[in-house]
Amino acid sequence: MPKPNYSFEKRQREIAKKKQQDEKAAKKAAAREANKPATRSDNDDDRAPPSGER
Repeated sequence: MPKPNYSFEKRQREIAKKKQQDEKAAKKAAAREANKPATRSDNDDDRAPPSGER
C-alpha cells in the first residue's frame, strides 16, 4: 500500500482556500463598486480655466 502524500493534500487545501478568499474579495469589490456614487470626471469641459491664464 502506498504511503499517503500529506504535503500534496495540504497544498490542495491551501489552493482551495486561497481561491475561495479571492472569490470573496472579488465579490466584495464588485459590491463596493456598485454602491459607489457616480462622480463627474476630471476632464469636464465646463470647468473654469485657472486665473493665471490670459
